[in-house]
Amino acid sequence: MPDRAMIADPDTYFAQGCGRCDRFATPDCSTRLWLAGLLTLRRILTEAGLTETAKWGHPCYMHAGRNIAIIGAFRGDFRLTFFNAALMRDPEGVLERQGPNTKHPDCLRFTDNDGPARLEPVIRAYLAEAMGYAEQGLLPPKEPTEIDLPDELVEVLDADPELAEAFAALTPGRQKSWALHLTSSKTPATRLSRIEKGRAKMMAGKGATEY
Repeated sequence: MPDRAMIADPDTYFAQGCGRCDRFATPDCSTRLWLAGLLTLRRILTEAGLTETAKWGHPCYMHAGRNIAIIGAFRGDFRLTFFNAALMRDPEGVLERQGPNTKHPDCLRFTDNDGPARLEPVIRAYLAEAMGYAEQGLLPPKEPTEIDLPDELVEVLDADPELAEAFAALTPGRQKSWALHLTSSKTPATRLSRIEKGRAKMMAGKGATEY
């Protein structure tokens, strides 16, 4: 069954959810469980001067033309995930890996709605650090991988832990098929569109050419 249409407006996320599953706009949506904490994160992020957008069905926060962090809600927790996490120093030791295939600790994971308020000074400091890297145009060095994945797919996988786990579980041949399918397109917009359209197949363990 294909994914539902993902939301394109952050306000919709906080009011109804991400739009990816049948729980969208129902009391059972994961965003309903964590709404108070999610709204605290939203306040902290916007007060920090970040620009709020919607990407991959989630509120995404940008600065200096770069993605800085993204919010996600799940059944057991909700998270603030940093992009380009390899640059983050994490002096408080609070960042966690989202899964066994995540290369660097990249997220703050909360299991109660008061968590973001308790950690607000740390969140603000980490956001300031990440925003500084964006202003300087700094990016982490590319790490060698067996398959050269397009930047758009790497960014989407960083922002979508469920998809990242599914993609990591694909055979090398199926991963390569997606890399070839995406790099054959000429523009980032087309590559992102192909990723969105192919998400259900990746989640089902299929390669780009499988039906």
